Amino acid sequence: MKLLFDQNISFRILSKIDINFPEAKQVRQLGIENFTDIEIWKYAHKNDFTIVTFDGDFYDLSKFK
Repeated sequence: MKLLFDQNISFRILSKIDINFPEAKQVRQLGIENFTDIEIWKYAHKNDFTIVTFDGDFYDLSKFK
């Protein structure tokens, strides 16, 4: 599973989960930290990522996909 951590979750988490999720990324690593939520949503969809966030906006987006 490819996880994409939103900007509200530290990139430091990646080193803790690397064994189980080697393809995990944080938006800053990909240069998309300034994208809007919908742009991140589209990027994740296009690149087969599951978004990990504390932001409720992504839940709202999931209801209208």
